[in-house]
Amino acid sequence: MMKPIESIFFVMGVSGSGKTTIGKLLAEKLGMPFFDGDNYHPEANVRKMEQGHPLNDQDRKDWLKRLNDLAKRQESQGGVIACSALKSKYRNQLRQDVGSAKFIYLEGSYDLISNRLSQRKGHFMPAELLRSQFEALQVPEHSISVSIDATPSEIVSKILKRLD
Repeated sequence: MMKPIESIFFVMGVSGSGKTTIGKLLAEKLGMPFFDGDNYHPEANVRKMEQGHPLNDQDRKDWLKRLNDLAKRQESQGGVIACSALKSKYRNQLRQDVGSAKFIYLEGSYDLISNRLSQRKGHFMPAELLRSQFEALQVPEHSISVSIDATPSEIVSKILKRLD
């Protein structure tokens, strides 16, 4: 597949929506590098979430800046970045001074994602924080929205069709 015009793709959604799985597959199909936004959290954020406390806007400030800097550095090569991007103002920060960015929203119900999180092992984000993520979520208006009630391959196929 040819690289699409948009060079930076943010795969977004609440914890447990499949951002990493879908992001990696999408990056592979597009021939672009993949970056997991979780790896860019300051250690204090990780500790806070591990202790069961949701992040606030101030906590996310440096994290969003790191991801925006990454997007700007990767723009000429392209890239897929997985991150929650729950609020409109976060998405504005992520795409600031990035010439071409596209958001891909992985959409799923609370029950579906809660069930997935209850089966997930070894992640710093406890399932108990899912409610706070849904409360913070502002569904993006200008994005590719895809239901996660399918296999990862089917989800990526739907995304690719929307990019053509």
